[in-house]
Amino acid sequence: MPLHVEQFRYGRDNLGYLVFGRSEAMAVDGGAWHEILEFADTRGLRLLYVTHTHGHHDHIEGSDRLLETSRARLLGFQELQEGSVIVLDGKLVRVYRTPGHSVDSVCFHAGRYLLSGDTLFTGTIGNCFSGNLRAFYESIRRLMALPGDTVIFPGHDYMEPAVAFARFLEPANRDLDAYLDRYEPDCVRSLLRDERKVNPYLRFNDPAIIAILKERGLPVDSEWERWQSLMAIEE
Repeated sequence: MPLHVEQFRYGRDNLGYLVFGRSEAMAVDGGAWHEILEFADTRGLRLLYVTHTHGHHDHIEGSDRLLETSRARLLGFQELQEGSVIVLDGKLVRVYRTPGHSVDSVCFHAGRYLLSGDTLFTGTIGNCFSGNLRAFYESIRRLMALPGDTVIFPGHDYMEPAVAFARFLEPANRDLDAYLDRYEPDCVRSLLRDERKVNPYLRFNDPAIIAILKERGLPVDSEWERWQSLMAIEE
């Protein structure tokens, strides 16, 4: 039985998750702690681990309640080493360290599913609060190399403002309408192959984006310069 992912909305736009197999589960960004526990109980799942995509307050809230009401173990940043694996019912969840949004940002890769936290959203990416733009660039390049059928489960639902910015930047992109039509507020996700078509921050090598940057007089000579140019644009 492959691993599954259940999404839970909390706060204004936060998204938390339960990754689970036949009987074992892991909570990621557990702000919706009550709903997570209720779902696990209904499915007869044993919560083994509680963890986070990064340490910002809105992603760690609820973890204490999950730990208090279960026998789960907290997996903190120090345990989430690059390339480490978490085992649920014999299936592997791989840990990628993806600094940029924060110094402690990580993503969890379970089969076809990528829990991308605030590194990669649907249609956009996170702010570079770490101040390390180069590290963020390398993290995005790494995620871009995953298979096109990878399902992106982000840390927030920013779909509508993300698409609005993409339209502002590239009004001639015909893929945006179909992309937005697939948006489901009850389960926010996208395929990486679709992100490559519409997400400006994954398209720094696309001729259309390069032309837009040139029109704005921004540096485009190298991939790294194009990335910095995109990050400098404001609506």
